[in-house]
Amino acid sequence: MIGAKIEGVGAYLPPKVVTNSDLEKIMDTSDEWIRKRTGIEERRWVDHESTSALAYQASLLALERAQVSKDEIDLIIFATLSPDHDFPGAGCFLQERLGLPGVPALDIRQQCTGFIYGLSIANTYIKSGEYRKILLVGAEVHSKGLDKSPKGRDISVLFGDGAGAVVIGAHPVEDKGCDSHIYSSHLHADGRFAKELWIAAPGTSEDFEDRLNRQMVDDGLHYGYMNGKKVFAHATKSMVAAVMEALEYNQMDVSQVDLFLFHQANLRINSMVARELGISEDRVFNTIMKYGNTTAATIPIGMNDAIAAGKLQPGMLVMTAAFGSGFTWGSTLLRY
Repeated sequence: MIGAKIEGVGAYLPPKVVTNSDLEKIMDTSDEWIRKRTGIEERRWVDHESTSALAYQASLLALERAQVSKDEIDLIIFATLSPDHDFPGAGCFLQERLGLPGVPALDIRQQCTGFIYGLSIANTYIKSGEYRKILLVGAEVHSKGLDKSPKGRDISVLFGDGAGAVVIGAHPVEDKGCDSHIYSSHLHADGRFAKELWIAAPGTSEDFEDRLNRQMVDDGLHYGYMNGKKVFAHATKSMVAAVMEALEYNQMDVSQVDLFLFHQANLRINSMVARELGISEDRVFNTIMKYGNTTAATIPIGMNDAIAAGKLQPGMLVMTAAFGSGFTWGSTLLRY
């Protein structure tokens, strides 16, 4: 059979480090408050870069590590909630930066679950024979859209900027238990909770006469809103369920997984998921302490850092899971 294999991983974080102490100076918050509730110690914020600019740097590194020429890429999948512009999608801007005219660019908007959805799409395309080399990117520039006044402290302390990318290629799988490939992805959504974590404006809702006007801005509708308690409860439950779904589908046990790469929204969520699964926290690789929540970029950035730290090595069985706005959630089981 033909399977989809991750051939190379890359990441890019903007050089500007913003610590919790830096945020103390502009918001009614404290380093202790942020660490205790989220586990975040610092994050990266851009000076001037765009989302596609971060994605470009991560993509170059992924291509180099995969030893793949950019001209071999026949599809770009770009997951982000913070594109360069409302339209066209950021994938087209990345395609232009890479110098790949004619190559299709697919943008997906599943927020924190975007990379998991992207893995599913790439896996399906490659197994069908439609494409042979896919560049999958998750990238975000949150800092340009955060309310940095004291009013925005509960959300603005959480988010960072960054990008991660993987090159996924078609490879023969002779031994499903040993050969590197994506086993399966399991995707879910529940729009009943869409407004528990969202940005209301700009928008074309029936509640609005204008897509954007001064009153919306004055009311702060262009900033994110989150019902933290509800998100926390649903995230923990849903990520555990998604992990178990992938294991049961592949007739595997949690003990067989070498490394867990979860979405990085809150260290307490990941710790609780680990407890519910009965796994030690040293089997979960976290980056939220250094980068905050980079939404669609968290899992590929984590993969990149885990490789650099020697925690992720070829042949390892890896479980990824994420939960985010929508609500959306899912998991992917793969052998790296």
